[in-house]
Amino acid sequence: QVQLVESGGGLVQAGGSLRLSCAASGRTFRNYAMGWFRQAPGKEREFVTDITRSGSSTYYADSVKGRFTISRDNAKNTVYLQMNSLKPEDTAVYYCAAHSGWAITHTVNDYDYWGQGTQVTVSS
Repeated sequence: QVQLVESGGGLVQAGGSLRLSCAASGRTFRNYAMGWFRQAPGKEREFVTDITRSGSSTYYADSVKGRFTISRDNAKNTVYLQMNSLKPEDTAVYYCAAHSGWAITHTVNDYDYWGQGTQVTVSS
């Protein structure tokens, strides 16, 4: 089992920044690729970004490319999401997730463990 706890969400004005953190406990953190997903009201959960076990490769949804940055610190068992130039359409609950497979995947169903989510609200 892997337990994931997100923090850092909140209310910010358009153009502002937030940094989300996701602390992991349980199994060996470095054995998992980590991802961030988000879910807006009335919409399906969608991929935002993910990072490989070592942190050497990252992937982003087109909607956040150039604005968001994912990183991880395997010594601290933590993954981060730096969000800059936020837009009202970024408003959602943000979830971090872990998956143990070796294939690169951005699919919700491929992730094994999920945090409880943290709300991000961007006002216009």
